[in-house]
Amino acid sequence: MYTNYEVKNRIAFITLNRPEKRNAFSDELVKELKTNFSKAEKDENVKVVVLKAEGDVFCAGADLGYLQSLQTNSYQENLGDSSSLKDLYEQIYMLSKPTVAQVQGHALAGGCGLVSVCDFVFSVPKAKYGYTEVKIGFVPAIVMYFLIRKIGEARARHLLISGNLINAEKAEQYGIVTEIVEAENLEKTVLDFCQNICDTNSAQAMALTKQAILDVQEKTIPDALCYAAELNAKARMTDDCKKGIGAFLNKEKISW
Repeated sequence: MYTNYEVKNRIAFITLNRPEKRNAFSDELVKELKTNFSKAEKDENVKVVVLKAEGDVFCAGADLGYLQSLQTNSYQENLGDSSSLKDLYEQIYMLSKPTVAQVQGHALAGGCGLVSVCDFVFSVPKAKYGYTEVKIGFVPAIVMYFLIRKIGEARARHLLISGNLINAEKAEQYGIVTEIVEAENLEKTVLDFCQNICDTNSAQAMALTKQAILDVQEKTIPDALCYAAELNAKARMTDDCKKGIGAFLNKEKISW
């Protein structure tokens, strides 16, 4: 097992558990991550998903064995491998439930890609971030799409083309990191944040909001605004909206 999965208080915890290899990618690890995120997506008892890691490094990207295999892989073999990672990034990015990365150490190359596709990122000050693929003649192709959407083209160009590492403070300025937290407070901060979402937010509303964020960016301004108006009207008819408005008007505490 290269990952662990557990659910506590409506929070699913998916943990990279390959610390001896700096939680580097392997076929098995990627497959397990896809299985676990699918499990969290389908579990009605889960409202938020936390991605974290064992050891000193969050994820170092590809491991040595993987890099060596590139030397002899056929195009079809490389395409299959790349498609598997693409599917994982897409799955996390489009998950209907909020995703939170709890980053206790460096997130590099593909590992930085994992961070990039999460909704929220809590990082220790010492963590370094970087899309270092160009340093070994590789291309950060898959994460590129997600990173440009997340932080804009100019900053994405800087990171992807230079391949340089940045510290947590710079990553926060760029919009990759949500909040920097001292190591001793990281776990509690993430837990409190997730518990607050579970207790105060509608799961239906969060899912619709996430879907809307994905959809509106691909539309023209008039189409996006029409879509937004239609979504607004549909949202008013959901059970959660009726429940929330009713509780607000009656000055009752909403229990989600």
